[in-house]
Amino acid sequence: MNSHESRYKWVALSNTTLGMLIATINSSIVLISLPAIFNGVGLNPLQPGNVGYLLWMLMGYMLVTAVLVVTLGRLGDIYGRVRIYNLGFAIFAVTSVVLALDPFTGGAGALWLIGWRVVQAVGGAMLMANSAAIITDAFPARQRGTALGINVVAAIAGSFIGLVLGGLLAEWNWRSIFWVNVPIAAAGTVWAYRSLRDNGERRPGRIDWWGNITFAAGLTMLLAAITYGIQPYGGHPMGWTNPWIIAGLAGGAVLLALFGLVETRVAEPMFPLHLFRVAAFTGGNVASLLGSIARGGLQFMLIIWLQGIWLPLHGYDYAATPLWAGIYLLPLTVGFLAAGPLSGALSDRFGPRRFAAGGLLLMSASFAALLLVPTDFHYGVFAALVFLNGFGGGLFSAPNTSLIMSSVPAHLRGVASGMRATFQNAGMVLSIGVFFSLMVAGLARSLPTALDAGLTAQGVPAGAAHAVSQLPPVGTLFAAFLGYNPIQELLGPQVLGALPAANAAALTDRQFFPDLISGPFHDGLVIVFWLAIVMGVLGAAASLAGPRRRAAAGEPDAEEVLDELYGAQPLNPVPVTEPAHR
Repeated sequence: MNSHESRYKWVALSNTTLGMLIATINSSIVLISLPAIFNGVGLNPLQPGNVGYLLWMLMGYMLVTAVLVVTLGRLGDIYGRVRIYNLGFAIFAVTSVVLALDPFTGGAGALWLIGWRVVQAVGGAMLMANSAAIITDAFPARQRGTALGINVVAAIAGSFIGLVLGGLLAEWNWRSIFWVNVPIAAAGTVWAYRSLRDNGERRPGRIDWWGNITFAAGLTMLLAAITYGIQPYGGHPMGWTNPWIIAGLAGGAVLLALFGLVETRVAEPMFPLHLFRVAAFTGGNVASLLGSIARGGLQFMLIIWLQGIWLPLHGYDYAATPLWAGIYLLPLTVGFLAAGPLSGALSDRFGPRRFAAGGLLLMSASFAALLLVPTDFHYGVFAALVFLNGFGGGLFSAPNTSLIMSSVPAHLRGVASGMRATFQNAGMVLSIGVFFSLMVAGLARSLPTALDAGLTAQGVPAGAAHAVSQLPPVGTLFAAFLGYNPIQELLGPQVLGALPAANAAALTDRQFFPDLISGPFHDGLVIVFWLAIVMGVLGAAASLAGPRRRAAAGEPDAEEVLDELYGAQPLNPVPVTEPAHR
């Protein structure tokens, strides 16, 4: 490799890492800034009619990236990965300006933000779908794991950096959450257009329109129905009996089944299903999906734990909890940043499988340890455990990506990168529905009794206390998630005004609500973390799946599968079997 080529690979890595960082920061920066955003546009998030705005602000960006990354990766394979990537940077820069200039308030202001976040997600999906393929094209096999490790860890760490950055900016001005993207995206766009070039294998092809339509519609219906299932319906704490939710789940499943049928019938499928005959590709993507669900659930639960319970119990004002929640979660980000590049370099030398599996097992162990931590924990213990969780995630991410990307032919790297991102992003969206549903189920068992007893102990009339205790647990959960103290609003001035001043003051004190829900919240947390443990262990097993050193008689190994599918093309892969040396 000459000096020009050697220099270009680091330029490609630097720019794509910046692109992934900005794309993933924006998947979480809104998460912790929602109280400031709702206040900025003049919406009360605790009113039942506004829950839909809250859900779409949470999931709209992640849903669009999950749906579009495969299509945009395929477009990169056909028309040039750099061309699609550069366009994504430009879209991201423009939409950041539009979002910051939201001219409306109330529901219209929320819809403006949701709609333009969807457009911004198209740009983010272009970056996500093609960055790993551009790096794989630019780097030789012996350095690919290290390069992908830096890129992937920057991407996943971005989702945690967004929590800290969002907390800092929300303290200042909610519009700065979007303005901060503008100079970075503009500089990255100019840099990308001036310096990146397509040096990967491109083949003319056609767009699989029926595959794209059935996949996008099916995945959107399924993920949206799962997310909306956490809202109450017909006297039930959740909406799983809602006919629209049932129709969404069934319709999404049918469309995805139809998508699978379409992909077996078209000459140039959007989702090359035959890639799943390669054990490393299948196992890596299954592990990525399970790890993403567990990691996404962890984000939500830790934010609720800090903003809604621990910080108010330790004297922090509700208005300041987003900032301090981001600061107290820094060990999670540090763990990712510490482990990611290291695991990429080590996987180049010793093979990726054991590092990917070990990372998920370490994450599972940290979830198990968090089960033993009381709701009002000692911060040093909490920080050490979330650091270990982040370190495990960093150990897993780079080897997992290297395993997936090195198991496919060069001309399918764009679509493989998109498929990998689809599993990862779909896991984040699924985590909203899965973990919130489990948490609401846990709260529904013990929260009404705790609310009723706590309110009547302060002199609230039995009828008023019972009415508050029967409100859907999801409202209480969102109050904790957003760092709100809802007691004053739930009881109203008439009830509070009739109580002795000392009782009214106790009810509206910043510590009353967190102390009241801490026990029921821990009940739900136990369910959530047990599921995360199971997902981590299953993901570790999937990471280890692969061809045995000697295949049974008549059984094809990975190389034979690839030769059968694509002919004897040079793949230049990172070895997907364990190396001979130890």
